[in-house]
Amino acid sequence: MRCSGTYEYLDSAGAEEQARLDAVHRYQLVDEPVEETYERIAFIAAALFDTPIATVSLVEQHRIWLVAAHGLPGVREVGPEPGLCGSAIAQDGVYVVNDAATDPRTHEHPLVRGELGLRFYAGAPIRTHDGYRLGTVGVIDSRPRETTGRQLTALAHLAAAVTDELELRLLVIRGAMAEQRMRETVDD
Repeated sequence: MRCSGTYEYLDSAGAEEQARLDAVHRYQLVDEPVEETYERIAFIAAALFDTPIATVSLVEQHRIWLVAAHGLPGVREVGPEPGLCGSAIAQDGVYVVNDAATDPRTHEHPLVRGELGLRFYAGAPIRTHDGYRLGTVGVIDSRPRETTGRQLTALAHLAAAVTDELELRLLVIRGAMAEQRMRETVDD
């Protein structure tokens, strides 16, 4: 999938964006309860970076759905404003904002200016095997930070682990659908 700069998904009606959104929904995680697998991945990300918050997110057209949100109890979605997760999925590698309050990409973002007071964000894109960027594994802190190459590589590996889990989930979904079709054929 081609992306450049800030990801323009808010009002995009293009075929490429529609295909990406279809890919987000084929895994049937949006609006579903939190699954332990993704909670574990968020916990590991927070531990690796020693941050109080880590997320596994999926970017929809008008919101970002938090599949897992370590350190954000009860929060399941955030707005789609560019600068954080919405911009991270436009990158091939890990997207890092060391100090969001001074970074021109993020200083006006509601999570930076608001109660959360976000100052640090790093997000690795979750990319499907067929090339769609669905969301991110991200880490967040209320203080500025620097990262190491080893941390960024680990975050990218966690995003790849999410992709693997999504593909396993899709196999289960497709298997259940095939079984249902077989039952319906037998019942006819």
